[in-house]
Amino acid sequence: MKLRELVVLGVVGTALLSACGGPSGNSAPAAVPPPVSADQLAGVTLRVGDQKGGSVQVLLRAAGQLDGIPYRVQWSMFTSGPPMLEAANANAIDIGQVGNTPPIFSAAAGGNIAVVAALRSTVGDALLVPRGSNLTSLADLRGKTIAVAKGSSANGTLLNTLTTAGLKPSDVTLSYLQPGDAYAAFNQGSVSAWAVWEPYVSEAVHAGGARELVSGADALNGTGLAGGTPLSNGLSLEVANRASLADAGKNAALQDYVTRLGKADLWAKNHPDDWASIYAQQTGIPLDVAKAAVPRLALSPVLVDDGLVASEQRLADAFTSAGQLPGKVDISGFVDRRFNDAVAPQTGSAR
Repeated sequence: MKLRELVVLGVVGTALLSACGGPSGNSAPAAVPPPVSADQLAGVTLRVGDQKGGSVQVLLRAAGQLDGIPYRVQWSMFTSGPPMLEAANANAIDIGQVGNTPPIFSAAAGGNIAVVAALRSTVGDALLVPRGSNLTSLADLRGKTIAVAKGSSANGTLLNTLTTAGLKPSDVTLSYLQPGDAYAAFNQGSVSAWAVWEPYVSEAVHAGGARELVSGADALNGTGLAGGTPLSNGLSLEVANRASLADAGKNAALQDYVTRLGKADLWAKNHPDDWASIYAQQTGIPLDVAKAAVPRLALSPVLVDDGLVASEQRLADAFTSAGQLPGKVDISGFVDRRFNDAVAPQTGSAR
């Protein structure tokens, strides 16, 4: 069918999680609704959250995965994962891609969400220091001010970094800033370090002369200053609103969407030069920055399996142990594996 795509300009207003309520951490996955006809699917509008600087919409279009889509797509742009999941919890969007940490904070608040698909990168988030910084070890972070988006994947990487250094969050000053404000504070010298993800890492390094105290590769592999301990699991998670999963038409559209997204990510991984050129043009970042960022942005589909749940549970427990969450969060109550069979061919897994 001909693509019918509705684009929402600006950022969707979101409601606080605490005001919305939702299922407890022990909630069982919702029953899978029955299939729908082509005519029913054609009447569905799938509301998708996207992030500035890592546009899923641009990727899908570049890979040809928005061609012939049999339902409407309505896009909403967000600064990072936490506000996107606030929108999902408030039923303002149906699905969005976030890092490994936002679902943990949403789950802790009883969010009306479930992880339904996943992708893994070849790098994690990085910890940057400005040009000329004298910080050379993780221990040097003590007493310093560090910028990070609260509840983001970089927040998780930073927590693990501090733990590796024998530090607690109270041993540093955390300046909770969204990427745009953090970039300004970082360049102005208002913060001593910045925990963030791509493409902001490559932009700060190439345009501003920043240095990676802990690189994304080191964070993922436990190398360098990570001291043999991985600081990030490298996961990006597709998180859906539970009400959308219970709706037959939305459920069918969601399955098709996560399958198309996996194909698009594999296309980007196999066509880095093409993707870098398109990415630079569509996002407005310099081509050299795009070429540096794209390999680090490459994602591969993975199953929502026991290993993934266990990895996310360890990260959640780290936040609880550090006093960043009020109690234990049961991540297993916020995953739904219904789309694993559809995604399995892209992962090389036999199902």
